[in-house]
Amino acid sequence: MSSIFSKIIAGDIPAYKVAENNEFLAFLDIAPLAEGHLLVIPKKEVDKLFDLDDETYTGLMLFAKTIATAMKKVIPCNRIGVTVIGLEVPHAHIHLIPINGVNDMNFTKPKLKFTPEQFKTTADKIREAL
Repeated sequence: MSSIFSKIIAGDIPAYKVAENNEFLAFLDIAPLAEGHLLVIPKKEVDKLFDLDDETYTGLMLFAKTIATAMKKVIPCNRIGVTVIGLEVPHAHIHLIPINGVNDMNFTKPKLKFTPEQFKTTADKIREAL
């Protein structure tokens, strides 16, 4: 099951990486709902979040918490929203989205467009806050 996320992990597809360790990766969503919207994924190829083994699931959530804390420091927002949809890519992942209200997490809204320089600046800001 090689997904686009597996290709990002392997370095075959570029991404605006924010944080990475041996087990997990966080990178900006290229079709964001807000500045700083990112995806947190396990490097282990598992399709559905609740199919992850307990250790990987718990590790993913703790990794996401660290990233969300850094995001909140540098992205103006009321809080960091968390959602798991998992229909668009067959690889377990969590969306972390800076929000000011519940409608900010509406995936039917048009996605924002940023330049490569804007994506890089946002990724750098979050990375520096870690």
